[in-house]
Amino acid sequence: MTKIKLVAIDIDDTLLNSKHHVLASTKEAVKKAAGLGVKVVLCSGRALAGVMPFLKELGLTKPDQLVATCNGGIIMNLAGEIISKHVLQTSDFDKIRSFCDNHHVNYNALDDQSMLYTTNHQINWYTITQADENKDGIVILDEKDLPINFTLVKVVMTGVPDLLDQVEVDLRKEFSNGYYIVRSMRPFLEIANPNANKGTAVSDLTDYLNLAPEEVMVIGDELNDLPMFKFAGTAVAMGNANPDLKEHATYVTSDNDHDGIAQAFEKFILNAEN
Repeated sequence: MTKIKLVAIDIDDTLLNSKHHVLASTKEAVKKAAGLGVKVVLCSGRALAGVMPFLKELGLTKPDQLVATCNGGIIMNLAGEIISKHVLQTSDFDKIRSFCDNHHVNYNALDDQSMLYTTNHQINWYTITQADENKDGIVILDEKDLPINFTLVKVVMTGVPDLLDQVEVDLRKEFSNGYYIVRSMRPFLEIANPNANKGTAVSDLTDYLNLAPEEVMVIGDELNDLPMFKFAGTAVAMGNANPDLKEHATYVTSDNDHDGIAQAFEKFILNAEN
């Protein structure tokens, strides 16, 4: 069995249990793996500010610690060095904003400093939840603030799932070329640079660390984790994962409330015959 040297872990409903906490068993497993020299990287749709509390909780705080944020839009270390960046252009904001206005759907744009922006003057609960996760505020833009002057990482459309189901059909028709479109969760429909996905993120990480896909394990629960599942040698789906993701898994572990991550670490790293 090839020794696993890199583990990429999703955060929401994977690293975090249903009460949004990191299990003690997860912390212990990560600590043991790191002690063996395994690189553990959080790979999330969240911005850096929304990831940092969990890196601290896991004890992954050294300057050379790597983190993949915004579904792979930005990969950096904690010293502030950018390893790779896949972002959108100002003109993309204008096109996506027009689409959202025409479809009467709320949206927010995320920059590389964890700040959210929108031209919506009535902000829905889902966008407020996102802002809370990213540990930063929401800037309401007026016409005088356009064109935008910030680095645009991704745009997230938010709303009740049934509405987004309809919007997604039209979004894929209009933006199928040159963009990465994904439902990170049912109330969130994201559009980003075509290389801003978790598969490219893990590929960029392996290039940077000079590793092979066979030396990588990834753990996730939703369809935005699918690109990294297709890349890695070992793909672990949580027991609570989307059924479609489980079809692409090497192994289905326990759910996020019952030591799923620790179980995967024990099987493939801590007790593996490497």
